[in-house]
Amino acid sequence: MTSDRSAVSRDRRRVELREFLRSRRARVSPADVGMPDGGRRRTPGLRREEVAVLAGVGVSWYTWLEQGRDIKVSEEVLDAIARVLLLDPTEHVHLYLLAGLNPPQFASAPSVPAPPQVQRLLDAWSPRPGYIRDRHWNFTDINEAARIVFGYGDSDHNCLVSFFTNVRYRVLQRHWADTAPDVVAGFRADAARYPEDPEFDRIAEELAQSSPEFAELWDRHDVAEHTSAVKAVDHPEAGKLVFDATLLALPELPGHHLILHNPRPSTGTQERLEQLMGTHTSLVVSHPG
Repeated sequence: MTSDRSAVSRDRRRVELREFLRSRRARVSPADVGMPDGGRRRTPGLRREEVAVLAGVGVSWYTWLEQGRDIKVSEEVLDAIARVLLLDPTEHVHLYLLAGLNPPQFASAPSVPAPPQVQRLLDAWSPRPGYIRDRHWNFTDINEAARIVFGYGDSDHNCLVSFFTNVRYRVLQRHWADTAPDVVAGFRADAARYPEDPEFDRIAEELAQSSPEFAELWDRHDVAEHTSAVKAVDHPEAGKLVFDATLLALPELPGHHLILHNPRPSTGTQERLEQLMGTHTSLVVSHPG
């Protein structure tokens, strides 16, 4: 049964690959890639042989690829075809997946504030906590609810560093010790995506010097992927607060994630959170726009 499903999946990918390559080729004109027009064409876009020549592959081989035949492909060849067909990063990844290869890792965006529409979403999420972090886990935006609920202050600039060095944050967390290994494993997994980026090592080395607990966990070399978690807080004003935390990638800012915390049902968190934020109304400043 498993082999049958694999065969169906493989055949479907080949069909999708054929149609995808044809559609991308049809939208690229000779002028787009620096070629002479060559007169009237029966169909729009580049011819197969033109794609093959520009990508540096054989015409027959490219024809077989576009026909969805069972042939071996390499990352270098797919990158060349992506360049000729003027694929954007999302299409580039899609091409890899259809060809059965792991997609390339593209450079992430620099640490910048979120676009206005994402910032408005973050502000509208109040009174529920939320924040945005870049690929190094630096905070780029954080709403007032996250500051009040989790104890983040002006000196908190990095999610990982604050987890181990912010005493107030640590005291508030009901399951800090149980959560710590997963936090470190998640940071190591993210670092592996960018092996040429020295910033991950710098953050880890500096944090290891100030936190023996982090140093011990970092030396385990554990890795973990997680897009959701349960976060429980013992707040001095509101009491026990339990949240479902969800991590959402921001495609317009590669490497950045929006982390939203939603009160867990049947825990009384929603009511206590609203009361807590109500007492801090004077501290909440709405984002313009």
